[in-house]
Amino acid sequence: MKKVISLLVAMFLVASLPAAFAEIPVEILDNPYLILVNKENKLPDEWTSMVNFSVGKNSLGELHIVEAETLEQFEALRAYLLETEGIQIELDSIYRSLDKQQEIWDAWSADPELGPEYCEQYLAPVGCSEHHTGLAIDVFLIKDGEAIRDNDAMIAETEIFAKIHQHLAEFGFILHYLPGKEDITGYSYEPWHLRYIGNPALAKSITTAGITFEEYYDLLQSTFN
Repeated sequence: MKKVISLLVAMFLVASLPAAFAEIPVEILDNPYLILVNKENKLPDEWTSMVNFSVGKNSLGELHIVEAETLEQFEALRAYLLETEGIQIELDSIYRSLDKQQEIWDAWSADPELGPEYCEQYLAPVGCSEHHTGLAIDVFLIKDGEAIRDNDAMIAETEIFAKIHQHLAEFGFILHYLPGKEDITGYSYEPWHLRYIGNPALAKSITTAGITFEEYYDLLQSTFN
């Protein structure tokens, strides 16, 4: 299991890193917003005692548990997109307990239209999902008064998501599952999966560099190990 590196805003990557990443801030003290959870890094057992959770509601009246600051910044992003771009995004899938993740895995695996291969492509093993953190937000679209929630239908909305993605960093979010990075993240491209990291400057640097969260950690590890 990879060692999770926590971060401190005041420092910067040392000059030995590639120039493209020279101004990505490095924080070396505990910061829960920079936890790395993936197939190789399970959620810490004490996670729920490290963060504050809140409850958000989308325009359909559905309630979702979200980490408090993540929810606050998502609502700011949502309002900005609606006002400036005429794009409406809504909370879809956020926090999931371990039991809920197992329930979804079992249901999708048994579904003849999905099955185990679909789970491997789009769903994390229990304990390895970013959705356990409350920092990852899957969104759906409201377009012409209709909800677009199907994955393939959302992937087809390339222009809308391009506009969404260009504003994520301003509110401390990154797009985690990038196209062409499946071998690194372990998942196919998900334009709807937003990850809050709490630092707009860091989010902008990662986004501009075109790297995944995993690659950012690898750079830190190669520098400090």
